[in-house]
Formats: sequence, structure tokens, C-alpha cells
Amino acid sequence: MGADAVPAGCVFAADGSYAARLTREGPSWYPERWTFGPEPYAVALAGNQPEEPGTEVLPLADGQVLIHRTPAGLHTFSLLYPTGPATGPATGRQTGERPLGSVECDALSLLPAAPDGATAYALAPGGASTAVWRVAGGAFGPEHVAEVPGFCGGGAWLDTSGRLLALDQERDGVTKTVVVDLERGGETTPLLQIAERSNDRLLLADPESGLLLVRSDAAGEDRIGWGVLGSMLPVRFPRCLRAPDLLLTPFAVQPGQLLTPEACAVALRMDGPGGTGIGLWRPTSRHVVGLTPPEGWLAGAGRWTRAGVLRLPYATRNVPCGVADVPFPASASEPVEDLAPEEPEAESPPAARPVPLQHAPLTGRAAVG
Repeated sequence: MGADAVPAGCVFAADGSYAARLTREGPSWYPERWTFGPEPYAVALAGNQPEEPGTEVLPLADGQVLIHRTPAGLHTFSLLYPTGPATGPATGRQTGERPLGSVECDALSLLPAAPDGATAYALAPGGASTAVWRVAGGAFGPEHVAEVPGFCGGGAWLDTSGRLLALDQERDGVTKTVVVDLERGGETTPLLQIAERSNDRLLLADPESGLLLVRSDAAGEDRIGWGVLGSMLPVRFPRCLRAPDLLLTPFAVQPGQLLTPEACAVALRMDGPGGTGIGLWRPTSRHVVGLTPPEGWLAGAGRWTRAGVLRLPYATRNVPCGVADVPFPASASEPVEDLAPEEPEAESPPAARPVPLQHAPLTGRAAVG
């Protein structure tokens, strides 16, 4: 990456009011907080020394930014906040920092922002199990809250209270999505099982509507499907999300569709030979609408408003903090790009028949030990 290059990606706060990313000026890396409103603006949160490129940041709903550093293999956490109008890369003394503590382990990564906007969690996978840590929002610094069997990754919140955390659990060479109840000592229950030996991962979830986006190889190849938490209907795998030449990754779901999850707008990152694009889709649609992202898009970052407008953050030399608002097309039945030809849905083998998604945890349902 050149000295003037803009690194991709940023992370949103739970309510979408802020975002944060690691960027740099010259050779020095530093965290940057974006504030969204009528006129978005960025504030640098530079400390007294440059950050390492692998440093993680996560904005909270009050405007503070959690930073995860790894000095000498130790995982340390602090909250950063601006303390004056002159905050910037050259004025690190204008950034306040409140240390939260540290965790000693081999590997650890932050989870998506918890729904309450004030709490943050991290995953620390080990040999036989994965630890869940509360690293911000607790009373006494980082706190171990759960130990989940197997190697776990991913991470999505299934409720608006921050109690139910979905993780992709790998055991015996197979990955399935499970739910960890953080209010019941980390009790773990199954959430998704398309077939006995298929790898089934949760890609994205909307806690309000219950819409889930999943990826499974139950049919012999990786396919993206959708289901609804608590529904007795199986996971469905639309033809339009089957694009052999593209890697499709959902990155945003429209909130607020409480009674009609199938009407939620979904944004997908599309990576292929021609570069990176964006796809817009709804479960009720038979097509994906393709669009070209704005110049300088922080690839993979975006957030839907309740009204169905996709907000895409971007940064260029002339616009260091920009947001492009893209409404869901009024006539999505006439797509710009249809990602899949019209062909009959392939029959899955009997063993790959989807099973219904159900709420987890459920009374009387066996825990995954």
C-alpha cells in the first residue's frame, strides 16, 4: 500500500451514529472516528505513538472508540475519545485514553458491536474451546463470560438485548452455527444444521426481523441462503445468489421490518475478476441489482436506514469523509445485472434437506457440550 493509499473498511457503532477505522498519514497509523449526520465528519484519535497495522477499533454509541492492541502478544484494551477541537495526527495530546485492562492469550479478535451500544466482546479461540470475553462495559475490566467447545469464529447478535450470540463452531472437521446464551453462563444450543456433514455458517443477522443470511455447502458447493429465526420454514437458496464467478458477501441488512423479514433490503459485496461491486437484493426478489460503488468506498462497509437507504462511507484525497446514500431501486424487477441465468433449482440429495430454524435457547433442548 502506498503512502497515500486509503485502507479499506470501517466498523459501525450499534446504532449507526458513529464508525471507526484505522488509517494513516504518511508512515503513521492512527484510529479515526466518523460521525454521521447531515454533514459527516472525521476526527483523528492519534495517541502519543503510531499504531500497528493490525490494531482493531470499535466505536461505541457514546462516541468513544474501543481500541485493541497486541504489544508483545498481550491483548490490551482502551477507550479513546477526543478532548479538544484540534484533535488530529499531529496533535495526539488532544486525544483522551482510558485503559480498560488486558487479556493474556494467543489469539483474540473483537466481535461486532453489541446491541446496547456500550458493551464490547471478543473471541479467543484455543485448542479445544473458545473463550468469550467482555472487554468493555463491565465493572472491572476484561471479564471471561463464556467458554464454548470447539474452535469458534464469526459472530452475530440475534436479539436486541445482547444476550444471544451466534457463533460458527468447528468440531470434528465440520462447522455449524450455534447460539451462546451470555445470561446463562454461556449455555450453547444448535441454531443451524442444513445437513449432518455440511458446513453451515451464519453470515449476517437482523435482530429485529429475525432475517438470517447463511452460507452452506450442503448441495455440494457453497451457496448463500436465507431463513427467519423462529420460522418453521427451511432455509431457502435463491438462484440469483448463485454466482460461480463472483464471491458474494452480505454486509448490511435493513432494520425495522418487524413483521416482514422477507422485505428487508440486503447489501452484498461482490468480488470477481472485474473488481469489487455492490449488489442489492430482497428475499422477495428473484434478481440482484448491481451497482458501482462510489470512488474510495471503504469496501464491505455500509448500513441501511429503516427507510431503505444504503449509506456507503468513502474516502478520497478530496473528500476524506464522505457518505453516499443509495435508495433501494423502486423498480428492482428491472435489474441492472442479473447474477444468475434462469434455470431450475438443483435438487439436493435427501441428506441435505434443510431443517427448520428455531429460537435458541429453547426449554428442553439439549445443550451442545
